[in-house]
Formats: sequence, structure tokens, C-alpha cells
Amino acid sequence: MLVECYDERGAEVYEIIIQQIFQDLVLGASVDDLKAYVNPDDPVFVLAIKMRKTSNVIKFEDVANLTYDKQRDVTMILIDNENYLPNILKQLWKQFSRDEIYQPNRYQLEINGDFTELKSIVVDDPHSNLQRRIYDAIFRILPEGFKNIKDLSSGDIVAVVATDELIKDAWIEKCHEFMDELNKGM
Repeated sequence: MLVECYDERGAEVYEIIIQQIFQDLVLGASVDDLKAYVNPDDPVFVLAIKMRKTSNVIKFEDVANLTYDKQRDVTMILIDNENYLPNILKQLWKQFSRDEIYQPNRYQLEINGDFTELKSIVVDDPHSNLQRRIYDAIFRILPEGFKNIKDLSSGDIVAVVATDELIKDAWIEKCHEFMDELNKGM
């Protein structure tokens, strides 16, 4: 972690703030590196965070068995991994009302009609989940009042420039430099 600031004490304080927020949100093990630039005189805050690789997306077919019973005209969903049941229900409730989903027990769901195509729906996306948690951390880290925020995130790097003034090209360039350094593993 590197926090650039002309004021050494200010940089140390921001490192402590960042570490505390990452600890509170249990993000330490999910982040490879972080670079920040703070300049209270300008006022600007540039932050770039490299996320660690996450596991692949989890699809319906990875955690449940979908079969269609023609006689009853019902799609039966047998849950293989109960940990994903809340995510499965959340995805189903996006497409169906709660009344349309029958749950005779905690491992089985039924929907009237042939909906075996549901097997390709993403139930969990660890990359998006981690990215969302990192954005949460960023909004806790940013100085209060810095309402002008430019998101420059790309791939495994979440990067923002924040200020209470107009965003300058030099700050955007600084953010891109940080992103390049993080991509190269410097």
C-alpha cells in the first residue's frame, strides 16, 4: 500500500484509515495492492485498488438440478448446495412472483411450465460481489464533501478520482499511472 501526500503525517493517517476500513469490511485478503494520492491543497483524492482473482461465476446448473416433468407441466429444481438457496430464490423472484414458486421442502422448488433454460442463469458472481465491497470501502475512505467522483475502474482494478472541484486532467493521468503500476505489479 502506498499513500502519496506531501504531508508525511497526513499520509500515515490515511494509511491507518484505509487499513481500519479494510479490516472492518474484511477486505485485506481480497486486495493485492492499493495506491492513493491525497493533496489537501488541491483538494483531490485518487485511489486505485487491485483486486485479487476471484472464483468463476456460479450458475444455476452448478448448484441445482433442473428437470421438467411433462405430465405435470412443472419444472422441478433440486438444490445441491443449500448455501446458494437465497441467491437462487433472489434470481427466481426477479422473473416470477413468490406465489408462482412452490417450495415443498428446503431442497426443492417447483414452477409451473418448462423453465429448464434457467440452468444458465448466474446465481453468484464473486468478482462483482468483491467489486461492490471495494466500492463500499472507497466511499468510506473518501473525504467528506468530495462529491465529484470519476470512476476509472477497469478489469481487476477499481479506481476513482474524487474532489469537491472540477476534476483536472492531471488527476485522471495520475489515476491511470496508478492503474498501470498496479497492472504491472509494481
